[in-house]
Amino acid sequence: MTTSTAGQRKIAVVTGGTAGVGRATIREFARAGYDVAVLARGRAGLDGAAADIREAGGKALVIPADVAEPTAVDVAAEQIENELGEIDVWVNAAFAGSLAFFWDTSPQEYERITRVTYLGQVNGTRSALARMRPRDRGVIVNVGSAMAYRSIPLQSAYCGAKHAVKGFTESIRTELAHERSRVRLCMVQLPGLNTPQFSWNLNRMPKHPMPVPPIFQPELPARAIRFLAEHPRRNVWVGLSTAYTILAERLAPALVDRYLARTGIEAQQTDADRPRRGPNLFEPSDERDDPGAHGAFDDRAHRSDPLLWASMHRRAVLSGVAAAAAGVVAAATIRG
Repeated sequence: MTTSTAGQRKIAVVTGGTAGVGRATIREFARAGYDVAVLARGRAGLDGAAADIREAGGKALVIPADVAEPTAVDVAAEQIENELGEIDVWVNAAFAGSLAFFWDTSPQEYERITRVTYLGQVNGTRSALARMRPRDRGVIVNVGSAMAYRSIPLQSAYCGAKHAVKGFTESIRTELAHERSRVRLCMVQLPGLNTPQFSWNLNRMPKHPMPVPPIFQPELPARAIRFLAEHPRRNVWVGLSTAYTILAERLAPALVDRYLARTGIEAQQTDADRPRRGPNLFEPSDERDDPGAHGAFDDRAHRSDPLLWASMHRRAVLSGVAAAAAGVVAAATIRG
C-alpha cells in the first residue's frame, strides 16, 4: 500500500481522468494503492472512472468540474481534502482539441481550447500549490506534449496551449526553487496516443482524425506519471517519436517546417471508418457513454517504449554503459 507521511493511503488528483491518458492514470494510481479524485465533466465517464478506482482497491471521489473555471477547481480541491485527505499528487491531464486550419477556427473555439488546455493546468497548479506549499510537500505533474516543443499544422490552438504550459511550468518551478520549497513540479511530454480524443475533437477536415504515427497506448504515459509522482524530476519524454521530434526541432527547425508542410496534414487523417462521438469542446461527449482509456486505433498502437523504460531505469542504464566502457578500456589495455 502506498502511504503518506501520516501513514495513510496517499491521495492523487487527476483532472480529465475520465478518458485517455487521464483514465489510464487513475487506474495506474489506484492499482498502486492510492485513493484517487477525478475532476471532469461527463457523468458516464465519471461513473466509469469511479468503478475503475474501486475495482483496483482504491477509494474514489469523482467531481463534475470544468477545469477552465478556477473557482470550480478550487472548490473541488477543498472537497477532496475534506473527504479523502491531504492531496499528495496532482496531475493536470485535461485538455480540448481540434483538427482544423487556424482560419477555419472561430474565436470562441480557439479561446475554449486555450482555456481548457492551458488555463486548466494553471488553475489546477494554483489549487494544488495553495495546499502543498504550506505543508512543504507534494508533487504536481503537468501533462505536456512533443508539440510543446514542435508545433504541427491543424492544431495551432492545442500546440500554443502546450507551449504555454511548458513556459508556465518552468517559471513556477524556479519560483519554488527560490523559496527552497520541497514541492516538486514535473512535466511529462507525450507522443501520438490511442485515446478517445480523435473520436470527439472538433473536426473540420474531410477525413477522420488520427494521431500522428507512431501511435502509443495511454498506459505508457500513465506509467510515466506515476513514476514522476514517486521519483520526481523535471521532465520525462514518452515515445521515441517525442525524442526525435524535440531533437529535430532543436537541430533543424526550418527543415522540420518544410517536412510538416508536406506531410503533416494527411498524417493526421485516415480513410478508415472509425466511430465518431461529436465534438466535446463546449459539452462533454461522455455524458451518457463511458469512453474509457483507449481510442479507435488499438490495431496500430504500441504497448511498450524503450525510451520510457530507459528513463525509468536510468541508473541501471548508466551503470551498464559505464561497465561496458570499462570493459572496452580493459580489453584495449590488455591488447596494448
